[in-house]
Amino acid sequence: MGMEIERKFLLKDDSWRSMASGTMCRQGYLSSDRERIVRVRIIKDKGFVTVKGIAREATRLEYEYEIPENDAKEMLNELCEKPLIEKNRYKIDYKGLTWEIDEFFGENQGLIVAEVELERENQAFEKPEWVGKEVTGDPRYFNSNLIKNPFKNW
Repeated sequence: MGMEIERKFLLKDDSWRSMASGTMCRQGYLSSDRERIVRVRIIKDKGFVTVKGIAREATRLEYEYEIPENDAKEMLNELCEKPLIEKNRYKIDYKGLTWEIDEFFGENQGLIVAEVELERENQAFEKPEWVGKEVTGDPRYFNSNLIKNPFKNW
């Protein structure tokens, strides 16, 4: 069984930028129903399909599979709900954990969030200085909700 335990945060400042370089990511949703999310994503030249269950606190079921890039492109263009999510993803290793920072574009321009995946829901960890308010439980920050209520409308 695949399990994702993830905490999400806003950022205090841009001091993290000097520590990372970004990778462009395009993603869309075949299903954005909160009980079962089906996402298609292209990162670099690789396609992925991901199935996620309902989030309970910071935990949910997650299954991800690589698919041909051309299949992912066609699904994004022809089948996925619009608007698509476009973002740069940055990775920074800090105190034994990898922080992923997503800088959004398009309809979600201006939104930047940091995520950290944990092994246990109650796992203790130290936040970098540039990490601010936690938004893990706020559904507005779920990527699947950003297609229905983009950041520009907040």
